[in-house]
Amino acid sequence: MKNFTLTNILICLVFSVSENSFAQMVIGKPSLGFTQACASPSFNTYNVTFSFSPDTALLPTNQFMIELSDETGDFSDATIIYSSNAGAVTTSPATLTFSVPISISGEAYKIKIKSTAPVSSSTPSNTFAAYYKAQDTPFSINNLIATGSYCSGGSYLLTIDNPGGEDNDSPLQYPSLTFNWYKETSQTTSVFVAEGETFSVSEPGTYFVETNYGTCTSNSYSNRVTVSQVTSQSTSSISSSKGNPFCSGEGATILSAINGNSYQWYKDGEVISGASGQMYETSESGTYSVSINLGDCTTSASIDLESTGFTSDINVEKVNMIDENETLEVIVTTDAVGPQFKWFLNESLIASAVTNTYEVNQTGSYKVVVNQTSGCTASSEFSFLVQNTFPNVVEIPNLISPNNDGANDTWIIPQEYVSGTNTEVTILNSSGKVELQTNNYQNNWPENQIDFKSINPVYYYIIKPQNGKTKKGSITVVK
Repeated sequence: MKNFTLTNILICLVFSVSENSFAQMVIGKPSLGFTQACASPSFNTYNVTFSFSPDTALLPTNQFMIELSDETGDFSDATIIYSSNAGAVTTSPATLTFSVPISISGEAYKIKIKSTAPVSSSTPSNTFAAYYKAQDTPFSINNLIATGSYCSGGSYLLTIDNPGGEDNDSPLQYPSLTFNWYKETSQTTSVFVAEGETFSVSEPGTYFVETNYGTCTSNSYSNRVTVSQVTSQSTSSISSSKGNPFCSGEGATILSAINGNSYQWYKDGEVISGASGQMYETSESGTYSVSINLGDCTTSASIDLESTGFTSDINVEKVNMIDENETLEVIVTTDAVGPQFKWFLNESLIASAVTNTYEVNQTGSYKVVVNQTSGCTASSEFSFLVQNTFPNVVEIPNLISPNNDGANDTWIIPQEYVSGTNTEVTILNSSGKVELQTNNYQNNWPENQIDFKSINPVYYYIIKPQNGKTKKGSITVVK
């Protein structure tokens, strides 16, 4: 065995002391570049500055890391939220930029700075509030209905509306969020009353809910709902999904009542058959009301629903007769704003017809479309048929070809059976279903297109004159 000399021992001691000196480094308390971390999808960048000494202690493989406590400042289950590249930070003081986790939510977070080579750790930073505002826009509760009612001794359940959509970014879409409910004490003040996604109200008052972002300012709050205890005079509200007035040209609006056990809807004082749900869809103006059963008592609500659409009328019948060389003046009256008129003959646009009047001088199937071009964009249309005065045919035809070519398009029968003779005309399909039954036949069947591919459909007619023999037969439809 090789013997070490005193010189060898001294050299080893020198190297040992040098290594221990090189490995020691102190990291100062982090200095936060912010007072609160109120992060969101559009902003999540924060700075922290710290000092370390001596910088000669750093090894080339060193990484500085930011360690985040829990919401109480406890580091026993800390999260590393930033790691520098090896050897990237070599000069003191240093500033690091980091982002907070999207699950962060609390008032007493802290961070530490750690190094890996040599291993060292700072003391904790000052506490700070930190929240990730995943949803930061107003949202609705109670289906945007401004009122609610409950029976004496009962309660009324307020809920955050869900699911979210284009018109309502519901915070319930974000599972990490929590909510605080408040009751107004004045126009500008309120008091906290409960936590959770719902709140059962048992005291009259005006309530709302906010997403819990602590001391961070936020736009994530709901509409106000005034809840009252039902009396004999109690009423509540009805909301319209498209507002009031609503634009009928954009489709129907949904009327919503407050929460209850059962419902009955009315329009202009008349019962709407089958309308017994919390919501009712309509595209018509009028005074709507609903009777609401709350269990131990009842309440009601009403809305005077108005439409910003328009009304129109036309001065001709669905079927019109003209003699040869005769014309028919058709006039459309409307209160549409900036009206635009399009006229069609046999589904082809009449390019020269752009006003509310048109002089018809030939038979055919006509249509006029009225468009409101300003404000609420909406449209309406009228269809009408122009035929020559009832022709005096001798026999009842058994064949028609409704292809809009102007010939044999409808079933033309002798004048003794048409309008004005009080003859009952019935047409049935091959299954026996009545397609037409009238005492005022206008030589206008079929009014709607008959769709078929290869097999020509057969219909059956029964003609019962007021004083005469009943006629029966078949009608074959061809292309």
